[in-house]
Amino acid sequence: MTISFDFASRHVFVFGGTTGINLGIAHAFARHGANVTVASRKQENVDAAVAALAAYGAGVFGVTADVRDFDAVGRAFAQAHERFGKIDVLVSGAAGNFLAELNQLSSNGFKVVVDIDLNGTFHVMRQAFPYLASPGASVINITAPQGAIPIRYQAHVCAAKAGVDQLTRVLAMEWGVAGVRVNAISPGPIADTEGMRRLSPQGTEGGTLVQGLVPLGRLGTSEDIANLAMFLGSSAASFISGAIIPCDGGGAIDSVKPMIEAAAREQAARPAG
Repeated sequence: MTISFDFASRHVFVFGGTTGINLGIAHAFARHGANVTVASRKQENVDAAVAALAAYGAGVFGVTADVRDFDAVGRAFAQAHERFGKIDVLVSGAAGNFLAELNQLSSNGFKVVVDIDLNGTFHVMRQAFPYLASPGASVINITAPQGAIPIRYQAHVCAAKAGVDQLTRVLAMEWGVAGVRVNAISPGPIADTEGMRRLSPQGTEGGTLVQGLVPLGRLGTSEDIANLAMFLGSSAASFISGAIIPCDGGGAIDSVKPMIEAAAREQAARPAG
């Protein structure tokens, strides 16, 4: 069965859309005709993403902004609106993560992750609303299994992503009256991403371990996440709002948790320096 998406003349804004899963989402929407705006904090990543997305022939615009900077986020939306008009689909995906036992986690390390993941999501949501198509816009936050599953060495991420999940649910209630839907995608282990390189055991044995932990027997791909994002951004999902949707091969609690703990043990066993 083939599902056809058509986002021609629609404006899709992907915050954090220059690398990893979020870049894959931007590619999918551009491939299906959308005018795509991408934003992230590194100019070189923005330039590379814009060049790649331009190949699809639709409009593409890039802007540099750090989600931790409330005013910069607002300027990014104003520039994108001037370029392509109201935003039909907004994806908020900027994130930060690293392995750390709580007793070894500095105040600054905790703050950095909360600032990017939770405060950054708030900044994007708060600044985006005046620029969203109303009614009809679809907002998609990229969360993580850590929002619902307690995982050792991830206290900072668990706290931040739990906040993102609740923010998603509250905004679905508050913005529903304006005809704006708000959902979140919770990816499981996704191949060839920075998160997998940072948060999973390394080498062939590590890859085999992670794949074996996923009930469907394979790692996810950026395309898997992008397909779900396009569904949520389409009229086919017009009555879905306030949902935190796993895209994890059938069991994040059975895969992400042991994967991260194995990676932490591997990291602890490495010689210092």
